[in-house]
Amino acid sequence: MIHSLSLINVKLPMNDEKHLYSLSVENGQWTSINKQDDLIFTPDAVPIDSMTGIGENEKKLDLQGKVLLPGLIDAHMHLDKSFCLPQVRNKSGTLWEAVQNYSEAVPAFSKEEIKLRIMRSALQAVSFGTTAIRTHLDFHVKYGSAVALRTVEAALEAKEALSPYVDLQLFPLTPISGFNSDEIEVLEEAIRMGMSGIGGAPHLSETPEQDIDRLFRLAQKHDCPIDLHTDENDDPHVRTLGHIAKRTIDFDFSGRVTVDHLCSLASMSDADAGSLIERMTEAKIDAVTLPGANLYLQGRHDTFPVRRGITRVKELLAAGIPLATASDNIHDPFHPFGRGDLIQIGLLTAYAAHMGSPADIRTLLQMITEIPASILGIEGYGVRVGNEADFVVLDGTTPEELFTMLPERRWIYRKNGWLKLAAKRAGWVDPVLDRYWNDAEINFPFGNNTFVPRI
Repeated sequence: MIHSLSLINVKLPMNDEKHLYSLSVENGQWTSINKQDDLIFTPDAVPIDSMTGIGENEKKLDLQGKVLLPGLIDAHMHLDKSFCLPQVRNKSGTLWEAVQNYSEAVPAFSKEEIKLRIMRSALQAVSFGTTAIRTHLDFHVKYGSAVALRTVEAALEAKEALSPYVDLQLFPLTPISGFNSDEIEVLEEAIRMGMSGIGGAPHLSETPEQDIDRLFRLAQKHDCPIDLHTDENDDPHVRTLGHIAKRTIDFDFSGRVTVDHLCSLASMSDADAGSLIERMTEAKIDAVTLPGANLYLQGRHDTFPVRRGITRVKELLAAGIPLATASDNIHDPFHPFGRGDLIQIGLLTAYAAHMGSPADIRTLLQMITEIPASILGIEGYGVRVGNEADFVVLDGTTPEELFTMLPERRWIYRKNGWLKLAAKRAGWVDPVLDRYWNDAEINFPFGNNTFVPRI
């Protein structure tokens, strides 16, 4: 069965803000993208505001000048930790206490509980327009292989169950200090089970350079990318970034290494930071800033003026480094807030990095769409003929309006259909989802025009 959809009066700020567009989709691919000279009025087009449910008869929609973006891409989350704050507290609000408290709680978490947290937070991100996520998974092999692989199994099951809605990349957070042969064997088993790459936080290790070398050797052996929590610290002398850049070149891993956080760059001198950024550029390393968690966690031991932790966003962008902005943690000891809304994260980035010019605001859109899509290696991405038609329509007409209003109404299209009916058309029912959804018609009771669940 050929499924087709036409959209008129569309704003495409990633392409061109001067014109409205008419778009066509067939069998889940963009087939035409045409500029309009003016508004189009046709009696057979259904205004998107009038949709009460996505029906197969609604073949032509009038977007009324609303913004359409390719599906948002979240380059760094911790889905397995999300919504665990009631069980794992953090009185000091520091990163160290969060690490300690969560680590101590891990053995008590069941696989089902971890899976439910992944499902809930991923679906919530989808409800705001996200269609791909890279999530880091705690990998507490010190408690034995059963505990470490419990999270891996939960994540793999959730990934499969969520595939109609969102693509998940899974990166285990390897131990922060030294590996013995048994621990390496468990990590390699996790990779064989289906992990997307290797993660870690070497700046927390007592032997960071040795650990970085070990991670690169493992990544080379298994031919997988590396994504590292890097220098998430206020201390300007914490600089594992330099060794990561060196090993990226030594192992010929350019374009396959991502570094996240980079907080210490904000504390060091311009000259020192500039030197490290040059090394990143030479090594062709990608980067992710996490403004929500770092604004919350960093500077906890400072007297005024208090350092706020967010990395040198403008300097990294000016150097041509692919830099995404992402959600990180949601309602857990690392970050008690957040909701998986990348438009909100873009706004936080704008505040923290002093990005408010028209050019800055459009860069922010790139930091939650095209740039993270490149970092995650997503092919066929974007509103272009022949690409997959995964997209989100937002209730706003300009990028400025999106970041001002954080519109609640969002319409998400993925895999040849509006997401409200994706599960029903596939005949797919999962008892896990029934805990959140009314399964009579996969109806989500969270707003007239929200077609995926708000948890």
